[in-house]
Amino acid sequence: MLFRNMNKFQAAVAQLTSTEDVEANLRASGQAIAEARERGAQVVLLPENFAFMGSEATRAQIAESVGGGGRIHEFLRASAKQHQIAIVAGGMPEQSDDARRPYNASVVYGSDGSILAHYRKVHLFDVDLPDGTTLCESASTKPGSSPVVCQLGEVRLGVSICYDLRFPELYRLLVGQGATVLAVTAAFTLHTGRDHWEVLLRARAIESQCWVLAAAQWGRHSPTRTTYGRSMIVDPWGTVVAQASDGNGVVVADVDLEHQARIRSALPCLLHRRL
Repeated sequence: MLFRNMNKFQAAVAQLTSTEDVEANLRASGQAIAEARERGAQVVLLPENFAFMGSEATRAQIAESVGGGGRIHEFLRASAKQHQIAIVAGGMPEQSDDARRPYNASVVYGSDGSILAHYRKVHLFDVDLPDGTTLCESASTKPGSSPVVCQLGEVRLGVSICYDLRFPELYRLLVGQGATVLAVTAAFTLHTGRDHWEVLLRARAIESQCWVLAAAQWGRHSPTRTTYGRSMIVDPWGTVVAQASDGNGVVVADVDLEHQARIRSALPCLLHRRL
């Protein structure tokens, strides 16, 4: 692992506009991974739905088993090895025992291409928004049931996807399992993102005293789907240290674990919990 035994490393979050074209999406993801490594990042996050964002019927058809040799997983494994970078691959369709309802899975690859962990999205987005957007994720996605924290060198990484961000109890569990960095991969709607995306990310950072790495989809994906973007990296004090503007791109920032240790020492609220 490239950042083993280091108190500071560089992390990147990618912002994409994925569509139904899997091959085009993988090319865009590959370009983002390459750029992240060229700019010095040792880990890069791809947003939720990075490989496919389209009809639920097609999504079920392209679902793969984790580590099963499918084109999405082979692309990620090869990219991690080629660029010597860890990849947190945001939500992608993973086969379940219900052919019509794959999991929404985030898979973590080491810089050698090995699978370090995979997380199945627990909280599913079923809403009717005032702007007319209607989404029922549970109709086409099977929920996961377990929080996931994995080891990236000396870093304990807690993994989450999009709607999970609204459930602080999940992040308490991740911190309880030793997480020091939280990964959030998302495709926030334009309506909710404008008011809640940054606020929720900063809240999770402050209450968990963790670095938060958040990679998001951006722009218009189809006539009926638009996402907010503004991928960002937030420090354990809740300060946004790097943020993407509108458009596709990669944001890179230093993740300073000594800075985090000083915050946790000066304000030891994680030690003061009573409930």
